[in-house]
Amino acid sequence: MTELATMEFHPQPQAGEARPWAFPEPGRGTLDNGLTVLRCHRPGQQVVAVEVLLAAPLDAEPQGLDGIATIMARAFSEGTDKHSAEDFAAELERCGATLDAYADHPGVRLSLEVPVSRLPKALGLLADALRAPAFEDSEVERLVRNRLDEIPHETANPARRAAKELSRQLFPASARMSRPRQGTEKTVSAIDSAAVRAFYDSHVRPATATAVVVGDLSDVDLDALLGETLGAWTGSQAQARPVPPVTADDTGRVVIVDRPGAVQTQLLIGRVGADRHDRVWPAQVLGTYCLGGTLTSRLDRVLREEKGYTYGVRAFGQVLRSAPDGTGAAMLAISGSVDTPNTGPALDDLWKVLRTLAAEGLTDAERDVAVQNLVGVAPLKFETAAAVAGTLADQVEQYLPDDYQATLYQQLAATGTVEATAAAVSAFPVDRLVTVLVGDAAQIEEPVRGLGIGEVTVVTAE
Repeated sequence: MTELATMEFHPQPQAGEARPWAFPEPGRGTLDNGLTVLRCHRPGQQVVAVEVLLAAPLDAEPQGLDGIATIMARAFSEGTDKHSAEDFAAELERCGATLDAYADHPGVRLSLEVPVSRLPKALGLLADALRAPAFEDSEVERLVRNRLDEIPHETANPARRAAKELSRQLFPASARMSRPRQGTEKTVSAIDSAAVRAFYDSHVRPATATAVVVGDLSDVDLDALLGETLGAWTGSQAQARPVPPVTADDTGRVVIVDRPGAVQTQLLIGRVGADRHDRVWPAQVLGTYCLGGTLTSRLDRVLREEKGYTYGVRAFGQVLRSAPDGTGAAMLAISGSVDTPNTGPALDDLWKVLRTLAAEGLTDAERDVAVQNLVGVAPLKFETAAAVAGTLADQVEQYLPDDYQATLYQQLAATGTVEATAAAVSAFPVDRLVTVLVGDAAQIEEPVRGLGIGEVTVVTAE
């Protein structure tokens, strides 16, 4: 008789005790040349992320040269006193490194990612780019041409066109924030290598810059390495520029950017909100998320699931510029797109959502889901060195303390439903929202006028 096989059952694994998570706290120091350095050791992160912040804000751009900060940022990787543009790119590739740079209202930022084994070489290249960029005539001319080629594509993009119009509507014409961040065809065309060099000489120096280094630094003598690379960068001891206050006009109104024949209408509804230093910020983050932060938020539930007007509508807050005294500002906005015939009904229902929010408030269930999503996802959100470095750089750029992000999660978890409701209602008051619609004015103007949500103006798409 054949014996029956027997199976041996092992005990079911038991989950371990959850360890508390907190956003990493960096060490802070200063090199002999005045460069501020934040470092954060992240065991196991073999790809190191380096962020360098330069105090070259958009409002420092010379009159008539909007976009020069962007051209300068792109030119950092186009050759140095040691390498041609082609050689510099080849050296980065040999390191397995990527180097990106961009300009925004607070300043210019360079982002480097590289395997830790190649960090010395890559930091040397980054230091050369900052210390002695070539700014060759031919390379700057090419970057200007590339930027000019991008502008028509951006103008043709409804979302980009809506953002451009909202900025123009909110801020006075004299304010840099009212104009495109990367310049216009007229201003970019006026940029040459001499102007880029002059902008660099005026605003780029180690004494007003910060470097953030995040990754597995266990086998790296970072002090010596920084001293040999970024520490060799020299410059004057000039102080950082003051941060000018932000003024805006959020009188409730509607602007239609006419796109004859458009089958969809792009919506962008916004106003200027509090500086990130304001005590309302955590509650505003939570309330805005409940309103339109995800597929299950209130706006999507009504406009997408119940009415079928759209693939999705989002509400968000984006820091424009932060100031130590709290005089900076953020953009508070609702964005999405709807099919042209339903533009009026969709806006009507959107305003009903906002009025219902003011009258009845958020529910505890909405608040609880938002806290779970915002706080619970944090360990995954900051899994990479680049994510940690980017957030630390944001904090520096916005004059926030190094423990701000960790404190923010504690504040979000402690924010109640009533407080989140008040912040969301204050962020999106129905009578003080600037509504930009990019679409077919012949079809949407009259239905929108009938809603009574503000004076309606039609402008021509460029």
